[in-house]
Amino acid sequence: MLYLCMMHDKTRYFLFLSYRGTNFHGWQIQPKALTVQKTLDTALSLILNEEINTLGAGRTDAGVHALVFCAHFDSKNPDLSSDKKLIFRLNRILPKDIAIRSVRKVVADANARYSAVSRTYKYYISRVKDPFSDSSSWFIHGNLDMASMNQACKILIGQGDFTSFSRLHSDTKTNICRIFAAEWTSNGGSLVFLIRADRFLRNMVRAIAGTMVDIGSGKLSISEFENIILAKDRCRAGKSAPAKGLFLTEIEYPDEIFI
Repeated sequence: MLYLCMMHDKTRYFLFLSYRGTNFHGWQIQPKALTVQKTLDTALSLILNEEINTLGAGRTDAGVHALVFCAHFDSKNPDLSSDKKLIFRLNRILPKDIAIRSVRKVVADANARYSAVSRTYKYYISRVKDPFSDSSSWFIHGNLDMASMNQACKILIGQGDFTSFSRLHSDTKTNICRIFAAEWTSNGGSLVFLIRADRFLRNMVRAIAGTMVDIGSGKLSISEFENIILAKDRCRAGKSAPAKGLFLTEIEYPDEIFI
């Protein structure tokens, strides 16, 4: 009862940020590892002069980047969103790999993870050797059949159970996801895979991207790809694409949770 009263005295906020995942062991706090969550909690606790524990929109793996990420936290301060110096002060003490974009007040039961309507990822493949994109894309030499890869995307959208692309022994209660969009496009010397869904399983996008590269290189047929999905067996799918090419680019929330 005392705990509930204490929670009512606090205000919930959504904090939007970007980060380059190269030097971090993913988002979520882990023992003896540098993570985005731990780094952010430390900075918020110092600036706000109270213990802050954030909860993120998801658990990005080591090396994965986020152009857009969201975490929620509770604070004794009832009006942080109007503090024009807060973002500057946070960014000043955070490492160059993390940038705070905005802080918004939300309703008390809003949740950065469970209130999300959709998430969008992009995976980047470089077709030419480029030292400036080496940490943010997967360099693949040789031709890839993008038409076949997009044919596989259409099959992907029609499915619901993505066990074949989920990390083994994960703690998820269900492997059912609803994919809204999936498409490969060409951008100069790069291929970009966009995928949007209501939720994603751990390692799901990288497993899909790696398996689709097998289709583009002729190692897998479209019918074999469909059979992999139906098998609900991670061992049947291809290797996961390297983490460095994956970016979380958008998280959609309902307007009514913002104050």
